[in-house]
Amino acid sequence: MASISKTKSGTWKAVARKSGWPTAAKTLRTKRDATDWARHVEDEMVRGVYVNRASSSRLTLNAALDRYAQEVTPTKKASTQSRELRRIELLRESLGKYSLMALTPEVISKHRDERLRAGKSANTVRLELALLSNLFNIAMREWRLGIPSNPVAMVRKPTPAPGRDRRLRGDEEERLLAACDSMRNPMIGWLVRLAIYTGMRRGELLGIRCHQVDLERRTIALSETKNGTSRTIPLIKRSVPVLEAALANPLRPKDTDLVFFGEPGRDGKRRSFAVESAWYIAMEKAGIEGLRFHELRHEAVSRFVEAGLGDQEVAAISGHKSMQMLRRYTHLRSEDLVAKLDESRL
Repeated sequence: MASISKTKSGTWKAVARKSGWPTAAKTLRTKRDATDWARHVEDEMVRGVYVNRASSSRLTLNAALDRYAQEVTPTKKASTQSRELRRIELLRESLGKYSLMALTPEVISKHRDERLRAGKSANTVRLELALLSNLFNIAMREWRLGIPSNPVAMVRKPTPAPGRDRRLRGDEEERLLAACDSMRNPMIGWLVRLAIYTGMRRGELLGIRCHQVDLERRTIALSETKNGTSRTIPLIKRSVPVLEAALANPLRPKDTDLVFFGEPGRDGKRRSFAVESAWYIAMEKAGIEGLRFHELRHEAVSRFVEAGLGDQEVAAISGHKSMQMLRRYTHLRSEDLVAKLDESRL
């Protein structure tokens, strides 16, 4: 049975008790509010659905993001951590002062719409919502905060943009490689060639260690990939002289075995080569527009398909976990089938 009492400050304290449930208490402005609250809590206890929301009502998203950044983010790969910390700061700016209980689907929907109106891509907003959703799930399951449900689950996600199909056109490959070779640092040329020849992701290329390269067997053994699984990359013959030159780089410092090394950071740790700035310089020199470094991977996978490799073979090289991701290359197989049908004279 609930008890209602007046406090010295003139507010009303409601205490709800039910056998098998922890005592719940709350101070409200009027006696009626206190009575209604106690009746509602006792009803939820009887139905077995009561959740103590006091902790989540007091905890702001800023505080929850602090805990998430300390406990969850460090468990992820370094490249993921840096991107996630940026998303955390963006969520702080927009929603940080809200308590977790105040973050309703309406508030989150408004945040989504404002981000899209600001010109952010659908995928960027989807990733921000995914982080927020994961925070709520962890707060409910691991932190045991009194949150009845994940509000992000009830928010419509922006429709993802169709995947880009940009490939090298005409003499773009020759112009690009010539521009890379004209630059003072040869590493950008080596990286571009390996991206086209192997289909490796940028992060995978930049993380290659000297001991992972076996030129005799023509393989690169990757221990860390985006998907979290190791795989071995077979090398075409044109990759061998590129890697021979990269491994023999006389400028490699003794403090690193990175094939593509950069300068030390403020903490003194050696970083990988800063490919992004070099890429844009090379693109400008080559007079090429609208081509991203990641699209060299798309070029490579397209060439694997055109060479007649099956889906499983392509996936083994590229690291695609889902065959769904390889469906965008189906049209290339269709073109091959047309040629074969013509040859068969049907």
